[in-house]
Amino acid sequence: MFKLREITGLILCILVSCCLVSGCTSTPASQHKTMTDQGMLFSDDSTDFVLLAEAVPDAILEIRYYSTYNFVGDRIKGYEQPVALLTKEAAAALKNVSDELKTKGYRLKIFDAYRPQMAVSHFMEWALDPNDVRMKKYFYPKLEKNTLFPQGYIAEHSGHSRGSTVDLTLFDMNLEKEVDMGGTFDYFGELSHPDYTKITKQQFNNRMILKDAMLKHGFKPLVEEWWHFTLKDEPYPNTYFTFPVSSASIKVK
Repeated sequence: MFKLREITGLILCILVSCCLVSGCTSTPASQHKTMTDQGMLFSDDSTDFVLLAEAVPDAILEIRYYSTYNFVGDRIKGYEQPVALLTKEAAAALKNVSDELKTKGYRLKIFDAYRPQMAVSHFMEWALDPNDVRMKKYFYPKLEKNTLFPQGYIAEHSGHSRGSTVDLTLFDMNLEKEVDMGGTFDYFGELSHPDYTKITKQQFNNRMILKDAMLKHGFKPLVEEWWHFTLKDEPYPNTYFTFPVSSASIKVK
């Protein structure tokens, strides 16, 4: 029979051995990851994210989901400040885009970047409410609201939540105004397709200036939205993040 001292020593040895195997690391709340029943991986670890205003200081921010001028008509859940966040890899690539376009007289104007899952869930809640059509004439005048989810305009999950997708346009520094793309951000319809040709030649060329620069520096486009680009080699292709859009979400290195 073990004496109390021997039992205590045995327990201590077991604990030390476990620490050596695991590296004595526990997962803090900020790095918590959860796998859902559908196999979706969610995380609130913001370690690899940066503030876009610091990573790309020449970018102009107009964070639509912090305002009420968006297709919902309310400030979207999870947007606590009018800031933009991206993974450091996506931000570095976007800096290269910004530097190139600046030499041509343009600056990037950012509408959205990282989007927390709670914001996507807010979109879903709105889409399932047939009575809320406050912003229809601005963002989906040719579509019935009950078609937005079936047609894929609204989904349960968004690539934005993986942290390497950005919605943006060009700002002409010489004319001191946003470049005419022949359509507005977040317009639901064929007009928003990058290859839509029933616009002026100049409007189409403007879309191509943005697209060519983004593709050159490692982004890929979305066939339905001229403003939407995702880093090809995104660092978290299977993880959807949940922390809010706020400068407080970015950890001090």
